[in-house]
Amino acid sequence: MKRKWTALLAAMVICISAVPACAEVTQSDLVVLDVALIRPVGIVSVAVGTALFIVSLPVSIPSGSVGAVAKSLVKDSFEYTFIRPVGNFDYELGTWGKEAPPISENSRSRIK
Repeated sequence: MKRKWTALLAAMVICISAVPACAEVTQSDLVVLDVALIRPVGIVSVAVGTALFIVSLPVSIPSGSVGAVAKSLVKDSFEYTFIRPVGNFDYELGTWGKEAPPISENSRSRIK
């Protein structure tokens, strides 16, 4: 009986590996993946990060590292979950809340 299961498992592995893989991932696939899997995991990550931040306060306040701990445990998770555009996995963390670069004189003349 054990040989039959081993042979069946080997046949299944050979059949599965013979199927061609889908090489093209579309933007709609990324949006579905993001909304169905990544965002819910991100929400849990924000909740867990916030709880860990609160637990770490007795250590981070005396050491003066509250800002760094808050950024790594809460702000980055929040930004990746709620600020990042849906389906954009190339988003650069740390860009939220930064001011836009000043407009130069040349670009102002083009705008008018």
